[in-house]
Amino acid sequence: MGPHITFESLRAWHCSQTTTVPFYLKICIIRCMKKTQILMIHGGETFKNKKDYLNYLKNRPVSLENKPRWAQEYFTKEMGKKFQIIRPRMPLQENARYSDWKLYFERFLPLLSKDFILMGNSLGGFFLAKYLSENKLPKKALSTYLVCAPFDNTHSDEDLAGGFKLKSDLSLIEKNTKKFTMLFSVDDECVPVYHAEQYRKKIPNAKIIIYKSKNGHFNVSTFPEIVKMIKGVVK
Repeated sequence: MGPHITFESLRAWHCSQTTTVPFYLKICIIRCMKKTQILMIHGGETFKNKKDYLNYLKNRPVSLENKPRWAQEYFTKEMGKKFQIIRPRMPLQENARYSDWKLYFERFLPLLSKDFILMGNSLGGFFLAKYLSENKLPKKALSTYLVCAPFDNTHSDEDLAGGFKLKSDLSLIEKNTKKFTMLFSVDDECVPVYHAEQYRKKIPNAKIIIYKSKNGHFNVSTFPEIVKMIKGVVK
């Protein structure tokens, strides 16, 4: 495979070109360069040992039904024209290890332009909370959104294992992002709403939004509120 193309290298290439570059190609490059990037980290599962993991595989409900999720087609439709949406497939999603996710996540950091937004859903939100509280980003994010991110291991039906554990000091998070927003739902049985208060104690300047209902663990096909929030950051 060839080298990664960053926005900086693309901008430098564009500036060095003459009129020999087709006009339509220049327009495409300029539009791409102007797009704010959204780096989205999906959710996953963690297990204390292989026995628990195999038991999960054996008993997990399966279905042929295709359930639309807000973070997929809907989000692309609403945001894709003005934003570049980046969705890394994190390693071993159903038996995640923090060290693996950290390594892979850092592969994408050099590809981010000056203006970028971070978003994490469920375990992906927890990952960002841990990473941003322990590591200094090369560039500060415009904003960060964590959706139904657990705080610790006190949720009902699964364990946070595989290195997914927050340290006591989360203050670095606010130095890595200009705005920090967390979103929870009262009817979420996977991540109880009291996790919001635990985060609030550690990150007092965080904006925390609690919805009455998002069909449990944000199992919704649309999420207009977060679309409005992000578009409000980039005008």
